[in-house]
Amino acid sequence: MPFRFDRLIRRDMIIRDVKRSYPQTTAIFEQFRFRPACDDCDIETVARRNGLNSLDVVEALNQAAFGPKADTEDHASH
Repeated sequence: MPFRFDRLIRRDMIIRDVKRSYPQTTAIFEQFRFRPACDDCDIETVARRNGLNSLDVVEALNQAAFGPKADTEDHASH
């Protein structure tokens, strides 16, 4: 089955939904110090609050969810 870019984790996704769909991302959120109290926020908002680049966070999440072959949203539009 070919990889589908529409399944990739994006910056505008709600953290709780990502954790539910891809439990293997929980460790990544913890690594980036995303607190469970922020689970109802989107990834980009929390990343910005934590002084992080949201694309770096999304890339790490996609690699955890799909493996190193998963491309980030930056490249999906080309």
